[in-house]
Amino acid sequence: MKGVDVGEARLLLAALLERVLAGEEVVLGEGGKPVAKLVRFDAPTAPRRPGALKGRITIGDDFGALPPDLAGAFGSD
Repeated sequence: MKGVDVGEARLLLAALLERVLAGEEVVLGEGGKPVAKLVRFDAPTAPRRPGALKGRITIGDDFGALPPDLAGAFGSD
């Protein structure tokens, strides 16, 4: 991971993007402190489909129930 001052990054943006595309992470700093990180964006290969896991996941009957000690803390019985 390479650190670059924000002022320098303004001048070198195209070169920094090439490095990011090659897999390197670049940290942008200002006043010697890191303020942002440039990382490669990998878009999902396929869009997520609502309901894609329907029928493949089950939720227990007691899913919403609080443990007795926690329920007591909230005044529930």
